[in-house]
Amino acid sequence: MHLNFINFYKTNLKLFFFIKSLIFLIILNLFLFNTSYGQKMENDLENILYLKLKDGTVVIELFNDLAPNHVKRIKELSRMKFYDNTPIHRVIDGFMAQMGDPSGTGSGGSDLPDLKAEFSDEPHVRGIASMARAADPNSANSQFFIMFENTPSLNNQYTVWGRVVEGMEYVDKIKKGDGMNGIVEDPDHIISLRVAADVKD
Repeated sequence: MHLNFINFYKTNLKLFFFIKSLIFLIILNLFLFNTSYGQKMENDLENILYLKLKDGTVVIELFNDLAPNHVKRIKELSRMKFYDNTPIHRVIDGFMAQMGDPSGTGSGGSDLPDLKAEFSDEPHVRGIASMARAADPNSANSQFFIMFENTPSLNNQYTVWGRVVEGMEYVDKIKKGDGMNGIVEDPDHIISLRVAADVKD
């Protein structure tokens, strides 16, 4: 009987340590998963912009793989609140809405140096965000535009850096300009532009 008790004790002790090890592994895996998931969420939010317009907030996905320097610039200026309350100065119905010039003339920009072009095969279709520039391909600075419709003639001519994933209906409601150049009198404004990772609930 004494021997049976010892065997019973040893068997249950092994079972206890097995269950304890199993619970430890489950907790460890849950911790690692949550840490990894949290890091992924943080990284995802670093590649999302919130463009607040008069009619609602537009969510823009950033193409860091296609245009890393342009994405970096847009995020840098957003964090400086450079775009806040700037006019959406040039809007052509069926084409695009251009913004990002505090002067509202179309010839202004930030004090940061101009960017080298990062052209790609990403097409200029509805919802694409692309960098405006002068005749020099390497003259992009702060101004950008969002496409209303597909325009293949812009492909490989301007740097695509993102696309609207939510709220395109608010972009459609931006006040349009008159004439061929699309300059807007009394234009709508960007209320704010923020990196999603910086926005607190």
